[in-house]
Amino acid sequence: MADELRLPLDDELEAVLEQIRAQQNLRNREEAAEWLLRRRLRKGTQELTGRGRALYPAGRKN
Repeated sequence: MADELRLPLDDELEAVLEQIRAQQNLRNREEAAEWLLRRRLRKGTQELTGRGRALYPAGRKN
């Protein structure tokens, strides 16, 4: 992604991301942040719809 957004990390957030990275066998903290985001989106969707949904990039298949 050309225009990546970077958020400043405090020590506590860095520690949480490192813990998630280790628990989920991820390569780096960016993957840990993505994993946490997807988890939160899934939980939010499930609360709204009562069903689980897979998360895939938006786009049409022709």
